[in-house]
Amino acid sequence: MKKTVLNARRLLCPLPVIRVQNTVKNLGTGEILEVVCTDPGALSDIPTWCRINGHRVITSRSEHDEYIITLEVGDGAVQPAR
Repeated sequence: MKKTVLNARRLLCPLPVIRVQNTVKNLGTGEILEVVCTDPGALSDIPTWCRINGHRVITSRSEHDEYIITLEVGDGAVQPAR
């Protein structure tokens, strides 16, 4: 399984989400994207974007003033509300 790392450090909302969106366009279903951010808002913004766009957050964590969100690219199907 291919893993891509996206450096979204020093970017403020909404740029981390926009960068994720642009990167995901070039990835296939099932591929892994690890996003490294410094904007704490990304911890909620990126998972929300994933849920709306049919992708799955695998992990999210913080370490050394950075926020790392790992997601699996979905097929783009919108997930039903829970």
